[in-house]
Amino acid sequence: MLIEEIVDHGLGLAPQSVVADVRIGLGYTAVCLEDGRCGLAFTLHEKEYESCCVIPEAGSLAGRKGSELIPWMNSQDVTACAVGLATLNAVIAAPAAAVESDILDLLPVDPEDSVGMIGYFGPLVSPIKKRAHAFHVFERKADPEYDILPESAAASILPDCRVVVVTATTLLNHTIDGILELCRSAREIAILGPSTPFLPEIFRPHGVTILSGIQVVDPAQVLRTVSEGGGARQFGKAVRKLTLRCC
Repeated sequence: MLIEEIVDHGLGLAPQSVVADVRIGLGYTAVCLEDGRCGLAFTLHEKEYESCCVIPEAGSLAGRKGSELIPWMNSQDVTACAVGLATLNAVIAAPAAAVESDILDLLPVDPEDSVGMIGYFGPLVSPIKKRAHAFHVFERKADPEYDILPESAAASILPDCRVVVVTATTLLNHTIDGILELCRSAREIAILGPSTPFLPEIFRPHGVTILSGIQVVDPAQVLRTVSEGGGARQFGKAVRKLTLRCC
């Protein structure tokens, strides 16, 4: 599975990394290392917790090695998985080839293309619709008002899409392998969102052509924003939005 590949690779990057701070906010989860590096992952809400405890090991995470938390990406608990992914993103250095550019500047969409989007990215919808022949958005919950289809519809539509945009939260709910399998005819596959790990060497063999995410440049401000329930819009200049072509 892709997540297992990512975890194995991440462990090789984090042998000496020590976690200094973990924040699990309502919108995002942040992990900062003792050397100042910081990573983010979306805090996915998929269930109601039956007690006031979300992470049983809370209170003991700071001070652990990054190599202890990265394997949490394998957890079926999406909150624990977010801690693992945020830790991974903290240890990954942004590739020198990544550029501060709008993903649409690097994602070619031709007039004859059918485009699929896994996860609703509002700012991208209108520009892509104007370029593409057909455009389909899939979410766990359908919303006819915004032409959002249920995820079950992806199985019959994605195989015919030539361009696909996939939210990185598919790493958190462990659906990314099935989605990438459906994208077998796609010319371009972009993984998008602050949770995106910049690991082109891992994603490239799975057909991914673009990785678009962020680099934290002001960890203190990011930690504060996460703790106060903020999201991507509130990060502002505390992060850099980066896009990387994998091939």
